[in-house]
Amino acid sequence: MSKDPLELSPPNPLAPSPGTLLVSGPYLSDPYFRRTVVLLCMHDPDGSFGLVLNRPLETNIADLMTELPNLPSPVGIGGPVQSGNLFFLHTLGPRITGSLNVVDGISMGGDFQQLCAVLNASPKLARHVRFFVGYSGWGADQLNSEIGNNSWLVTPASKRSVMGTEAKDLWAGTLRGMGPKYAPLANFPEDPSLN
Repeated sequence: MSKDPLELSPPNPLAPSPGTLLVSGPYLSDPYFRRTVVLLCMHDPDGSFGLVLNRPLETNIADLMTELPNLPSPVGIGGPVQSGNLFFLHTLGPRITGSLNVVDGISMGGDFQQLCAVLNASPKLARHVRFFVGYSGWGADQLNSEIGNNSWLVTPASKRSVMGTEAKDLWAGTLRGMGPKYAPLANFPEDPSLN
């Protein structure tokens, strides 16, 4: 391992698993995933499923779903797959039947009609829900291959990193929070050819 503090390919601290964050490498050329942070919700030999946490839309959930009260809840782009479908993360736990615990008290999905009933009865609970259109998906062993090619770094997720709505600095802040081996990557120029 290099002792260079500006190492641009530090080792991956973790293997991918549900409840981890995928942090795109600064040199990832895919324009969709460039400088993204993805919560990995499912990962098994058949493939992987995640939601991009830092691609907000200029709309809120009330503009998309008439079943919900006029909530100011933002909506993010969870990924390029099934972009016509709505997905959600929440900290409402057992209040939403069928939800899947992902990490740190954060659940994914569940009975949408039940969610609507909960939010209609108590709109202030909307701060415990994040909505996304589309998701990010990988086929069998595809994600492991991308990680092997330094496209992604893997780090633990926390309630703050997932449920916080400050998307602007999430990518750089996550890299800095990973420690001194990874912090220099946060300063990598958007376009190295202009450096």
